[in-house]
Amino acid sequence: MSDLLHHLNAPQLQAVTLPPVHALILAGAGSGKTRVLTTRIAWLLATNQVGPAALLAVTFTNKAAREMTARLTAQVPINVRGMWIGTFHGLCNRMLRAHYREAGLPQTFQILDSGDQLAMVKRLQKNLGMDDEKYPPRELCHFINAHKEQGVRAAQAEVYDHYTQQRVDFYAEYEAQCNREGVCDFAELLLRSYELLQRNEPLRTHYQQRFKHILVDEFQDTNRLQYAWLQLLAGGGAKIFAVGDDDQSIYRFRGAEVGNMRDFEAQWCGDNIIRLEQNYRSHGNILAAANAIIQHNSDRLGKNLWTETGAGEPIRVFEGYSDLDEARFIVEEIRSLVRDGVLASQCAVLYRSNAQSRVIEHELFTQAVPYKVYGGLRFFERQEIKHALAYLRLLGNPDDDTAFLRVVNFPTRGIGARSLENLQAAAHQMNCSLYNAAASLSGKAAQTVGAFVGLIERLRNETAALPLPEIIEHVSEVSGLLEHYRREKEGQERLDNLNELVSAAATFIDAEGVIGEHGALADFLAHASLEAGEHQAGEGQEAVQLMSVHAAKGLEFDVVFLSGLEQGLFPHENAVNEGTAGLEEERRLMYVAVTRARQRLYLSSAQSRMLHGQTRYCVPSPFFSEIPGELLLRLNHTRTPYPASNRQADTAGGWDGSASTVAGWRIGQSVEHAKFGAGVIVACEGRGADARVQVNFGGGAGMKWLALEYAKLTPL
Repeated sequence: MSDLLHHLNAPQLQAVTLPPVHALILAGAGSGKTRVLTTRIAWLLATNQVGPAALLAVTFTNKAAREMTARLTAQVPINVRGMWIGTFHGLCNRMLRAHYREAGLPQTFQILDSGDQLAMVKRLQKNLGMDDEKYPPRELCHFINAHKEQGVRAAQAEVYDHYTQQRVDFYAEYEAQCNREGVCDFAELLLRSYELLQRNEPLRTHYQQRFKHILVDEFQDTNRLQYAWLQLLAGGGAKIFAVGDDDQSIYRFRGAEVGNMRDFEAQWCGDNIIRLEQNYRSHGNILAAANAIIQHNSDRLGKNLWTETGAGEPIRVFEGYSDLDEARFIVEEIRSLVRDGVLASQCAVLYRSNAQSRVIEHELFTQAVPYKVYGGLRFFERQEIKHALAYLRLLGNPDDDTAFLRVVNFPTRGIGARSLENLQAAAHQMNCSLYNAAASLSGKAAQTVGAFVGLIERLRNETAALPLPEIIEHVSEVSGLLEHYRREKEGQERLDNLNELVSAAATFIDAEGVIGEHGALADFLAHASLEAGEHQAGEGQEAVQLMSVHAAKGLEFDVVFLSGLEQGLFPHENAVNEGTAGLEEERRLMYVAVTRARQRLYLSSAQSRMLHGQTRYCVPSPFFSEIPGELLLRLNHTRTPYPASNRQADTAGGWDGSASTVAGWRIGQSVEHAKFGAGVIVACEGRGADARVQVNFGGGAGMKWLALEYAKLTPL
């Protein structure tokens, strides 16, 4: 027994050895929550307080469930394979398999993954004659899943307009079709399991009497239905041991309800709250910064991370003149760290939006630094980017059959598989490209494929005299790509990436200066292919890790670069527009990002950023002001800019410190106004008493022209 408990600190020991009571374990980042959860199970088994069959342990990922099982196997001499340890969906599937008749399911019911669900929705829409442009299939999937996660069937769904009524009617048809086929989507597993327990009293009583202890990992990520399912199971006297961190609740967009922790505290656990605050991951300065940031959130359950490892290094802050300057700094710093012996795999670059990865990827590629994009695709491999590039390829070379097949029916134009088979047969027979073979088709195929060919010809004519960034903008709009993703419930990220492609083109033109004989479009497509096809690190190769902050949760690295810390980017503009709830979730996301770092943390921003092909001037993130100044080491108080490399944004912005200045103030300079707060000068004009500057104060006051004779500005 002593071997089981000797490695625990005092709060951990208290949590593990609690008597049979409801308890909430507030486990901060890096505080050993998984250790506490698994040791609690092992201790209950080792002390014979409960048998393996009377335990239920639930988490959110299969990986976490496997890790929990592996740790238990090492801790107790008991076969844990038969224990109820798994994800919410996995355990609900297990329950429904055992009681399929009571649940109204066939014994061999199948589970639809997200792709299968989307395919069924599309098929059902076609059968019902439903307009898939007015009611996008992905949006319908989201509508159905969101209702199921709230425990709401089609019959109980709230209807407040005709559009919603149509979606609710489709939800009902979708339910009926799933029942006819004997299939369940992921959301259905949990909802049907909950309904089974709710209406079947003997079965509910059986499980309530069976499970004496219910242990929940990542409790802050539970949605309302998951919490209700746990409450049902615990209704017979089982004790819930909930481990989580309200400061790391960052999945509100997926339905996670941080309020579940407060509800559980009030309704179930009373005073049985244990805070795990000792951190075993990060140095003191990093934790002090994280504590300072998160304390600005309201309604926290409250905790304060600390460590015995010492303060460590200060947090390094870098402000680039541009997003390219920021990327160059990050890559140069990584190269220097690697030369000093730091493993590349222990260097992570985090960003709020996946679109930000493009400029960083470009610089890593340019400097021949191997990298991997964790939990996502490299920029030029993303679906929407490949679609846009396929259209661009057809402008330059209509005989490109690969590009043709990729977008001939995307967005959908009513071109079916049979039409494409006929087209490919005709092209083979005539020994020509699909594009040229289109003229030989007849009937409906001739009409639909011919319309696509006409679209490409129209785009070629309309873009002939346009600069490269405007070509991409025009093609993305007229092809229907932008509208397609605008209609998607979660299409904003894809729209951001398409906008970033425009910026990539503008940067490419500025950097290259002289375009080759084949023209800007051909050169840019070659550039995109090269970056897409090379330099992703191979399996087992040391490589820098790139990822969004959301993807970084649960991971840790020796060195973390947190980029793009600007108002509107992080915190994200969309979240800020949601009010206090949105801003507080962004702050929790910042807290998660900071606590990924073990030894060294870099925070970086840019004074200007290329967005949608245009240079935008940025205001530093308010999160900077929430970190005590004594924790920060500013790296570039006297820094001179990188060479502009023909990039007009740099020279036009006057970064050389002499051009575009007035009365000692310069474009790009950060300033503070007593009324409007912090901002960045974006324009200067006039002399003497007529001198004035235009300042971007961000989301608060916005753009303001200020007369320097009267405006009292303070340089930052």
